[in-house]
Amino acid sequence: MNCLHPLYAGIALPHRMNHPMGYDVHPLCQQAAGEVQHYLESMEQWQEEIGHGKMFGVLVVETHSHRLGFLAAYSGLLAGRNDWPYFVPAVFDFQQHDGYFKREEAQIDSINRQIEAMEAEPQRLKALVALTNARQAMEREMGEWREKMTAAKQQRDAIRQARANGQGDGLATEAEMTRQSQWMKAELRRMRHRHEETMATLKAHSEEQEKGILLLKAERKRRSEALQQWLFTHFEMLNARGERRNLVDIFADTCKAVPPSGAGECCAPKLLQYAFAHQLRPVSIAEFWWGQSPTGEIRQHLNFYPACRGKCMPILQHMLQGLDVDDIRHEQPAKATPTIIYEDEAIMVVNKPAGMLSVPGKVNGPSVLTFAREHCPEAEGPLIVHRLDMATSGLMVLAKNKVAHRQLQQQFLNHTVKKTYIAILERPLPPSIASKGVIALPMRPDPLDRPRQVVDKEKGKKAITLYQMCSERLIQLCPLTGRTHQLRVHCAHPDGLATPIQGDTLYGTPADRLYLHAQALSFVHPVTGQSMSFEQKEHMLGEKERQE
Repeated sequence: MNCLHPLYAGIALPHRMNHPMGYDVHPLCQQAAGEVQHYLESMEQWQEEIGHGKMFGVLVVETHSHRLGFLAAYSGLLAGRNDWPYFVPAVFDFQQHDGYFKREEAQIDSINRQIEAMEAEPQRLKALVALTNARQAMEREMGEWREKMTAAKQQRDAIRQARANGQGDGLATEAEMTRQSQWMKAELRRMRHRHEETMATLKAHSEEQEKGILLLKAERKRRSEALQQWLFTHFEMLNARGERRNLVDIFADTCKAVPPSGAGECCAPKLLQYAFAHQLRPVSIAEFWWGQSPTGEIRQHLNFYPACRGKCMPILQHMLQGLDVDDIRHEQPAKATPTIIYEDEAIMVVNKPAGMLSVPGKVNGPSVLTFAREHCPEAEGPLIVHRLDMATSGLMVLAKNKVAHRQLQQQFLNHTVKKTYIAILERPLPPSIASKGVIALPMRPDPLDRPRQVVDKEKGKKAITLYQMCSERLIQLCPLTGRTHQLRVHCAHPDGLATPIQGDTLYGTPADRLYLHAQALSFVHPVTGQSMSFEQKEHMLGEKERQE
């Protein structure tokens, strides 16, 4: 087993393995990760590729003779291979040069080349240009004719008005104006018919040329789907009991019912598969990121991360059966209760403590909503108008009746509510980033790793944040939009401030808390119309930061 590397440590072994979906990293895994990182630094031929970013993993294991060691893995391929000696092999090696996968992949590539060649044929391109020109000519001519119809109608209306004022002598009669209107409408119909006949001829010629392309695309789709199905049935995942299930079977009960692309090729499944196949007892597992952050996601070099949810969670639910594993640790709900800052018959402004949910969720514990219902049992309506992340502290406004709720909600939708946050960053900003400015990075959820958000400039929703540094690490943030994790992503992303908020478990490094506080809130009172502003400073800031 040349994949098993010795590990010398005078550290007590944990009673149970940590959960791969959690953030807990045992010192043994930290030591093993350090060994892997030292090895990666020595591999000059990989530096360019891994510098662009890749996930690596370690699994500390114990042999039958109670010797301690560790296994290492990388996600996907490394330099085009999945069989580098230092690392565990792939669960299923579909990269053999003359294997079925490569042969089918070559066939699909051949179809792609045929499609590209047919799409680039001069006759096809000429037909498409002719069809486009004909459509534009129709739109242009009919648009010009509609403008003439509008002008003629205005002229007829002026004549009718003049006649009503007794000034109609010598002007067109009503019958003449009616005939003009009818003729112009008929001419518009004739014009449309002529153009549609021309376009139908051109379209029929174009569609005749497209038939071959469509047939090839259908063949490509059929082959791709069949190859994907074949591949997933050959990924047979072991669990601690020695039971096997392929990916098609594992993902059959998930919401999408099919495995996502790349399932089974991540670090955690690879590591556990090798351990179970070689009768090694898993002790502790961890994954770390090496290199630059991906374009959309946020990953910090050498930071540890849990296994991804979309690809890995269903697989791990099977693979961990029969293994003594810790539960996934969730953030513990805050024991403190919200502080009421202001209250009248219509609204209530509270200061939410860090660690408290805005509304009840999967984590058991109090929430701002349950607190508000207990405090105001006579209140009508939803109460909650906006939310703060569980880890974020600060000001929230609540509505005590339906009218106030509807009016306040409209203010949030219109972006007229002003919110100001204070945060402490993990480290000072890079010198290249200005101390004051605007961050505009569109965002969307990551469907394969919820609740993480990603930056997506094509499909993401608009997200804008104003920021200003108050001291070396203290920053003021004013979101103009309200996307999930907006401030956390805008601070951590390389195209934002490239500096995570301190204690951000998702996009930075865990700490005792997330150092983000909603400090100020301004809005218009939903009943009186009076402008209202509230500010609540937070003890998370040190004395120096508070003075500044």
